[in-house]
Amino acid sequence: MSYFNRRHLLIAGASLLVSACNFTPIYGPEGAGSQIENRILIKAPTTKDAYFVTRRLETRLGRADPAPMTLSFSVSNSSAGLGTTATGSTTRVQRVGSLSYTLKNSATGKNIAKGSVSNFTGYSATGNTAATLAAERAAIERLMNILADQLVDRLLLLDPATLP
Repeated sequence: MSYFNRRHLLIAGASLLVSACNFTPIYGPEGAGSQIENRILIKAPTTKDAYFVTRRLETRLGRADPAPMTLSFSVSNSSAGLGTTATGSTTRVQRVGSLSYTLKNSATGKNIAKGSVSNFTGYSATGNTAATLAAERAAIERLMNILADQLVDRLLLLDPATLP
């Protein structure tokens, strides 16, 4: 009796496709993750927001000094009220942030990658003043972590052949 299972056919087809497209794992020996981990000097932060981003980047990418690549970035954020009550009080606030970055070859000063990422977070402003300030600080830190993670994702997608 013949037993046909479509899952076996799908698994075989998927493995054939992956092997045919020169798939290289990011953290494999030839992947971009191996090429950037502990090999990027991140410029010192000058603001609290930049500090949060730098802390997250160093957690994800490691620390290197001197390094073959240098990363500089600028970060900004703004807020906008989303929800209001009948009396005009804001109940929900949205923080919108953007990060522009440049990755350079440290030896030549030539740009390797350049771009920007943006995202948003929100927080409730319905508590007392202390609770609202704590929620705002937490939202800003979350936003900076999100922007840093997006930047790392962009760097991991770089072609390893373009990295020193």
